[in-house]
Amino acid sequence: MSASAVLKLQKVGFTAEQVEALADFMDTQAASKADLGEAAHGLKSQIEEVEHKLSSRMDALEHRLEMEIGSVRSEMSLMRADARQTEQRIIIKLGGMMVVMVGVVVAIVKLLPGGHP
Repeated sequence: MSASAVLKLQKVGFTAEQVEALADFMDTQAASKADLGEAAHGLKSQIEEVEHKLSSRMDALEHRLEMEIGSVRSEMSLMRADARQTEQRIIIKLGGMMVVMVGVVVAIVKLLPGGHP
C-alpha cells in the first residue's frame, strides 16, 4: 500500500492498526507485477505447447487425408479401366450376336420355298 493511500485512510479516521492490517491483507491478496509476469509466461508456454500439439495433429491428419485421396484416385482409375474392358466385351458379344443373327436370317431365307440356292 502506498504512503499516500495510508495518509488518506488516516485522514478519514482509520487508526494506524487498521491501516496496517488493511495493508497486510492487501499485500497477501493483490498480485505483484512479478506474479503477473510469471502467470503470463506460464500461459504463453502453455499456449505454445497447445499450438505445437495442434500443428502436429493437423500435419498427421493432412498426411492421412492425402493418402486416402490417393487411394480413392487409384480405385477410380481401376474402375474406369474395368468399365472400358466391360464395354469392349459387350461390344464384341453384340457384334458376334449380330453376325450369328444375319447368318440365321440368310439360312432361313435359303430354306424357305422360293429361296435362292
